[in-house]
Amino acid sequence: MSDTTTSTTVAANSGGKKVSQISEAVIRIAGNSQDGIQAIGGFLARLAGRSEQEVMTFMTIPSTISGGPSIFQVRIGSGEVLSSGDEADVLLCFYQHSYEDHIKSLKKGGIVLFDSDHVEVKPEWEKDYHHVGVPISGLTVEAIGGTAKDKGKNIFALGLIAKMFDLNLPKLEKLIAERFTGKDQSITQNALTAFHGGYSHSLGGILDTFKFVDSQKKDRPQVVMNGNEAVGLGLIAAGVRFGAGYPITPWSDIMELLRRELPKYGGTFVQTEDEIAAISMAIGAGYGGRVAVTGSSGPGISLKTEALGWAVMAEVPVVIIDVQRGGPSTGMPTNIEQSDLNIACFGGHGDSPRVVIAPANVEDCFYMAIEAVNIARKYSVPVIFLTDQGIATRIEAFEEPNLEKVCQDISPDLTPVADHKPYDLNAPDGITRHVAPGTRIASGKYPITTGLEHDELGHPTGSPKLHMQMNAKRRMKLQALARELPVPKVFGPPEGNVLLVGWGSTQGPIREAVERARAAGDSVSAIHLKHVNPLPNGLENIFSGFNHVFVVEMNDEGLYGFGQLASLLRARYCDPKIQGINKTDGLTWKVREILERAKTNVTTGLRKL
Repeated sequence: MSDTTTSTTVAANSGGKKVSQISEAVIRIAGNSQDGIQAIGGFLARLAGRSEQEVMTFMTIPSTISGGPSIFQVRIGSGEVLSSGDEADVLLCFYQHSYEDHIKSLKKGGIVLFDSDHVEVKPEWEKDYHHVGVPISGLTVEAIGGTAKDKGKNIFALGLIAKMFDLNLPKLEKLIAERFTGKDQSITQNALTAFHGGYSHSLGGILDTFKFVDSQKKDRPQVVMNGNEAVGLGLIAAGVRFGAGYPITPWSDIMELLRRELPKYGGTFVQTEDEIAAISMAIGAGYGGRVAVTGSSGPGISLKTEALGWAVMAEVPVVIIDVQRGGPSTGMPTNIEQSDLNIACFGGHGDSPRVVIAPANVEDCFYMAIEAVNIARKYSVPVIFLTDQGIATRIEAFEEPNLEKVCQDISPDLTPVADHKPYDLNAPDGITRHVAPGTRIASGKYPITTGLEHDELGHPTGSPKLHMQMNAKRRMKLQALARELPVPKVFGPPEGNVLLVGWGSTQGPIREAVERARAAGDSVSAIHLKHVNPLPNGLENIFSGFNHVFVVEMNDEGLYGFGQLASLLRARYCDPKIQGINKTDGLTWKVREILERAKTNVTTGLRKL
């Protein structure tokens, strides 16, 4: 926080302590998942959003049912926040392992706020970090009574943080009350008692307390949510009224939201017996005249690929959400990875073109869910919506959507037609137009839908000529979409030495890396791809303006040294300067990692030249 301090005063109610005005802070909370680590971070993030501040979070959770070590990192800023932060200003730790495993994530001179009932300070770290010990577990029991043990210690610790940063007390009290809505009143009361116990405790070891400067976006209404919530709400706004799925981490939260919310809008969500049934039901609903949704993570997407091929052949619209996690197989269910791009673009047998899009942040999750539905409708094509565990669980604040403007009704139109050939080979750009079952066709020639190759009315055929024509038709409509896609804007100058290319949740760290590099005098810019298949036209013109093009992604570099998007771009543009910057540690990119790897790649490339 020292580099963001703007002024220091002594407030009357601060007990003589200095109150430092700060523009941002990174707080890391470390303990066990059973301790409500995510709840503390969630309260802080949602408070920031309600205070018109920028916020971004990062969390890790254990993949075992019994729980285990967990962290939640939240970065709050009065200006733009692009990543969850490389280093923490404050580390709140509940156990010895939390302290020892995460002390190195703290800035030198940062504050360690620890539960002195369970943490013993290491003398060798006392000179580098400011340690503040509070018997959190014992004081929690004292505050809310012995029968509750220390189950409210997360809320007690939230009170300590609130005191340290002079956070808005009434808003936090309201958030706590909202969290326990529907529970017994005594639970809410215990939580508030624990919170006030922490807030009223003297932080005698703190040299300063801190207060965020006023937000630069004070008049802008904001909403606060995570990526999974944004996807689900975006689908509802888009007019989706049917979904089907099977539980799997980290997709399940979207499924649960849709199952809870769709009935309020006359819709239905079905939890099916398996992944195959889920996509088949969604395709059936799409055939019925209204785009439907299914979703999963990597293992479930593998199971859906056969039915996905049917939707490609029949040209039935459907949206398939893939919340990526570490793979292959069950892999690392609660860690982040971007290794499903290949299966999203090419998974399945035969030539089966489909659309693949990838949101860059939580706000994108909302608006691109609507875009996915509209692309599926317009082009009668499956759309795979690639998010990842990082976006799924990340909490961000963004401008409140204008729901009157973005919400849409996609109910089927049953207006009678004179004649209809859904697979008309003379259709502009090869785009198929289905009519909903039940629509009267005056000619009496009703089409059928099948997974077999077919003629213009859908009747099965073995004609070599028709197979070639239909393959071309299915290809042409994606080429038509590519012509309509906007070319990504370059973040930074349009020409220079290094261009960083990203997709998905890497956008924030990449942009922060560009800002840091340019401040140091380096020639670095970036673009971010949200439309991956098809790619927008004109990328080659951007690439030509740079000496090095590095694709930053969270997947393996593969047999030939390139990640999945880098390989796709090299195949498309045959440009040897497109290189990969990859990692598979299950964690989000740190800004310094990107800069270090880019510098190494430039040096290595110059040696080769």
